[in-house]
Amino acid sequence: MASPNISFNQIPSSIRKPGKYFEFNTTGAINTLPGNLQLMLIIGQRLPSGAVPALAPESVTSDSQAGQMFGQGSIAHLMARAAINANPNLQLTVITVDDAAAGVAAAGSVVVAGPATGTGNLTLIIAGELVTILVNNNDSASVIAANLAAQVAQQSDLPVTAAVDNTNPAKVNVTAKNKGLAGNGLLLSLISQTAGVSGTVTPMAGGLSDPDIQPALTQVFGAGHNIIAAPFSTQASLTELRTYMDQVSSPLEQRGVIGVAGWPGSLATATTLAGQINGGRLTMAWYNGSVSPAWMIAAAYAAVIASEEDPARPLNTLALNGLDIINSAQIPGRVDQETALHNGVTPLEIGPGQAVQIVRAITTYTVNAQGIQDPALLDLTTIRTLDYVRLAVRQRIALRFPRDKLTPKTPDKVRSEILDVLYKLEELEIVMNVDANKAGLIVEKDLQSVGQLNAKIPTNVVPGLHVFAGVIDLIL
Repeated sequence: MASPNISFNQIPSSIRKPGKYFEFNTTGAINTLPGNLQLMLIIGQRLPSGAVPALAPESVTSDSQAGQMFGQGSIAHLMARAAINANPNLQLTVITVDDAAAGVAAAGSVVVAGPATGTGNLTLIIAGELVTILVNNNDSASVIAANLAAQVAQQSDLPVTAAVDNTNPAKVNVTAKNKGLAGNGLLLSLISQTAGVSGTVTPMAGGLSDPDIQPALTQVFGAGHNIIAAPFSTQASLTELRTYMDQVSSPLEQRGVIGVAGWPGSLATATTLAGQINGGRLTMAWYNGSVSPAWMIAAAYAAVIASEEDPARPLNTLALNGLDIINSAQIPGRVDQETALHNGVTPLEIGPGQAVQIVRAITTYTVNAQGIQDPALLDLTTIRTLDYVRLAVRQRIALRFPRDKLTPKTPDKVRSEILDVLYKLEELEIVMNVDANKAGLIVEKDLQSVGQLNAKIPTNVVPGLHVFAGVIDLIL
């Protein structure tokens, strides 16, 4: 049953029984843009004590829940904690991997010197977490060491275990709970507030062989997460993540995703790593000298990105709650920040109120395939905006033309719907200059594939206001 301007999906043309028949058509009901809720995924190492097995994605809403699911003090647990601290309203999923079969745990130590000649405190700082014990007058070095190891055991959320050395009772051996290179990033330091007591710290080292994240990525390939926090800031692991993002965000899969990494090391090592990745979908936060491991910085940064649903709105000055405040001597100056921003690295800084905040969120993409400088995907907002425009156009076409024929009228109707989407995006200041560019909006039949309609959609993304410059003229 059909007429020149009306077609039916459920009422057949063969009806002969008299009656008044109506069907419902909802294809034109939605005229707004789709929501842009950001779904975040964390990939992290679990411990055998965790209730949830590896490669099983789980929704996480609290710190305690993450500890129970993945093992207290595991990388997965502490990444989830960092993310929730940074964004309590986060829509978070965590998928874990087991330690690599060839993995070796990082280890360090503290050698205590005594005896105490007064009463006070001794504090061991582990990746920013404080382990403080009471030291009594006349306590020997071995007593202090035993108490310190016992206190570490009491704080089960720490990413390490501790035990008194078998041959030196004044020495506390510290071992990462998860095996792999990531454990080498757990910084140790000691503060004595007791007369007569001091200590020598041996940094964490010797961790080898991070687990492969590819099985976890394969498991969530069709899940549609928007943001993925990377557990390992190494070239090999981030290259795997970059490849996954390019695949899942491709024109055929169309599930746009960005990856997030962290880096507490030097500017030189940060820019080197960013250059090795050079990915328009990966952003790396650089927090020079932080005691927070790379994976904790990544989780907090990713959670803050997820808090902003407007894809075109810059993330400048947003705070990463929960990260440590670095020593003033390690705060990068303006030249270092400019260097980072010209080399694919997102610098963090200490803002008012001692808040760790984003300077400007950029991607690691700096050069094209020919090695020529290319600022097309400099700001993270650009790729996020393009992903959202694609989502909005896809939704409108899917709603309006679920079972349409391709007639001479169809291209104009499709073009009209796409133009309406662009105007609505312009109203929200996600794209701009629609009228100026609409002549370039082309919808036409494919010359080779029967039943295929092609479109060219000019998209002028709205840039962020990052720089204001002025001249102040002196008048006497």
